[in-house]
Amino acid sequence: MRRFIAGMAVLALVAGGAAGCGSSDDGDTPAAGGITQVKVGVIPIVDVAPIYLGQQKGFFKTRNIELTMESGQGGAAIVPGVVSGQFQFGFSNMTSLMIAQTKNVPVKVVANGVASTGEAGKDFGAVAVRKDSPITKAADLAGKKIAVNTLKNIGDTTVRESVRKAGGDPSGINFVEMPLPNMPAAVENGQVDAAWVVEPWLSVVTAAGGRAVAWNFVDAAPNLTVAGYFASTKLIADDPDLVKRFTEGVNESLAYADAHPDEVRAVLATYTKIDPKVIASLTLPKWPTEINKPSVQTLADLGAKDGIFGSATPDLSKILP
Repeated sequence: MRRFIAGMAVLALVAGGAAGCGSSDDGDTPAAGGITQVKVGVIPIVDVAPIYLGQQKGFFKTRNIELTMESGQGGAAIVPGVVSGQFQFGFSNMTSLMIAQTKNVPVKVVANGVASTGEAGKDFGAVAVRKDSPITKAADLAGKKIAVNTLKNIGDTTVRESVRKAGGDPSGINFVEMPLPNMPAAVENGQVDAAWVVEPWLSVVTAAGGRAVAWNFVDAAPNLTVAGYFASTKLIADDPDLVKRFTEGVNESLAYADAHPDEVRAVLATYTKIDPKVIASLTLPKWPTEINKPSVQTLADLGAKDGIFGSATPDLSKILP
C-alpha cells in the first residue's frame, strides 16, 4: 500500500523518470508459441491479490500472456518504471496517477485496481487510535498528529474530508509521514495521536485493542475507486492488442477475486508475509471491474482543495479509460 499511495516523493521520481528515462515500451517480448512476456509493477499488499489469483487460475495464460510480477520500490519506482518500459503495466492509486497526469507523465489507466467497500466499520482503510485515546470520532482528529504513509496524497486528503464531514476543522492537522508497518507501534506508544492505516495493519491495530474512529475512503466518496492498473500511452498506442488482452485478464481476475474471498486469503500467503491469523480476519476490499469515475472526480476535487496538484487541474479524460 505504501507504494500504491505514493505522493510528492513519487512525483519527483515520476518527473525524473519521464524526462530522463525516455520511453521504450518494447519489453513485451513474444516468446515461443506466441506467448507475450509481461512484467507488472506491483506492491506486495492485499490490494493486488486478484492479479496473483488470476495468474494461478490461468486467466492470463489463456490470453497468451505470461505474467511476471515485480515489487517496485513504491509508486516512486512503479510509475517511472512503466514509462521507461521496465514494466509493461503497473499498479498505483488514483491520486498518484492524477499527480502524474498534471506533470504530463505519459501514463493511462487500463483497468480498475481496487475499491473501498463503501461501508463504514467494514472497510479496508481507516484512521485508528489506541484503546485509551480520548479521540472517539472524526471531528476529534482536528489539530492532532496523524501518521500517513505519504504526505500530500490520497491518505491525508481523504482524512481531511472525514474531519470536514464530521464538523471539524482539518486545517490544523499535523500529518507525519511514516511507513505503514511502523504505524501500529507508533499508535500504541503514543508517537502519534492516530494513524491512517490499511489492511493488514488496520487489523494489527485493532487486535491490540485500538479503535477505528474515521473511515476516510467511505467518507470521501461512495464506493471510492482507490487504485488502478496503468500503462504508458506509448504502449497503448503501439500494442493495443496486448493492452486489450491484459485488461481482459485483469477484469476476469477482479471478478473472480470478488466472488471467492477464501481463495483471495489463500493467495495472500503466497506473496506476502502477513501472519496467517491476520489473513483470516482482515477486511478485504472490493474489486469491481468498473472504475467509479464520479468517485475519482471527487478525489480530484478534494486533492485540488488541499493543494496537492499545485496550480494544475487533473484532466481525467487523459488518465482514465
